[in-house]
Amino acid sequence: MHEALLPEGWPRPKGYANGVSARGRQVFVAGMIGWDASERFQADDFAGQARQALQNALAVLAAGGAGPQHITRMTWYVTDKREYLAALPQVGRAFRELIGHYDIAMAAVQVGALMEDRAKVEIEVTAVVPD
Repeated sequence: MHEALLPEGWPRPKGYANGVSARGRQVFVAGMIGWDASERFQADDFAGQARQALQNALAVLAAGGAGPQHITRMTWYVTDKREYLAALPQVGRAFRELIGHYDIAMAAVQVGALMEDRAKVEIEVTAVVPD
């Protein structure tokens, strides 16, 4: 179990937590991009790639005995901030369906490019499974 951290007097952020406290076994997921298990892109739009990247991260978490409820931290690397912002309604819908909670310390960073030319987003995940 983990707990979102919110300093007194701060407004609750939308879509993430300022910090998270957790105790247990840590599971680290490398940067996941929006291709499928066969390393093929099924979508070229940001929302489709983000959904697939989240699904990929969940598959790795499951292999480590963790699930979306254990996620404590995410870092999103995006190639186009405007495309990310325009896709937020669809990304939020996918996030709610797949992850289900926002008590996750998150950062989003625009980068010049990702290693795979077609990739629009790469997501790193840290999870903590309680002892």
